[in-house]
Amino acid sequence: MTLDSLRLVRNILLRAVAVAFVFNLFMALATFALWDTWTGLISQWFHTSREALGPLMAYFFTAVKFYVIFVLLTPALALHWTIKREMAGKVA
Repeated sequence: MTLDSLRLVRNILLRAVAVAFVFNLFMALATFALWDTWTGLISQWFHTSREALGPLMAYFFTAVKFYVIFVLLTPALALHWTIKREMAGKVA
């Protein structure tokens, strides 16, 4: 792969991390702000108890965080360091 294609993939991954962070923050704020409304709707639609929704939401946000860190951010950082090393090798 060329250096430009590595930069493109890195930039896409870093932007995906930023979008995922903003989207996750928005979902968390909406969930906590409208907790009473959502628990009633979710309990009726999916036949889950209100007591089970707290751990489910904690699991969901934890899974999103692990996805963003290990699937998006880790390869982006690896590409970033690879590009820095390649650029340092070209300058010297």
